[in-house]
Parts: sequence; C-alpha cells; structure tokens
Amino acid sequence: MFGIFGLGKKRSKVGKLIDKYGYSQEELSEGSGVSRNTVSKLCNDPDYVPSAKVMKRVIKFIRKEIDPNATVDDYFDI
Repeated sequence: MFGIFGLGKKRSKVGKLIDKYGYSQEELSEGSGVSRNTVSKLCNDPDYVPSAKVMKRVIKFIRKEIDPNATVDDYFDI
C-alpha cells in the first residue's frame, strides 16, 4: 500500500538505482542473466561484493536500460 520501493529497507547502490527507476529485482535478474538469489543479495546487502562476471552483467544491464555512462565504480566498492 505504500507505493514506494525499498521503503525502510537497507539497500545497496544497485538496489536504490532500480528502485528509483521502477525496475524490479526480477527484471534485473532476467535482463542481466544473473540469478534472482544473487540479485537479491546485490540489492539488499550493501556489503556484498559479487564476482567480476556478475558485476559485468549488471553494469551491462544498467548501461542498456538506465545510464549509458555507468561504470563498475559507480555501483560497486571494489
């Protein structure tokens, strides 16, 4: 009923980004080819550091759908 994504949840930079642009975790999972379980960790755990392969897939999705100039450094602390 709140109508706001991520309300009250601890979110990572990727989680906040998809919330802001109205994408679901499922859409990110399907669009990037990353499992839903991994996408959930990626969006909800700000301390989670995914593999390089996962980062590459997620950044490719973000560049295609949201921000063509996105870099890994924008969303992951590596």
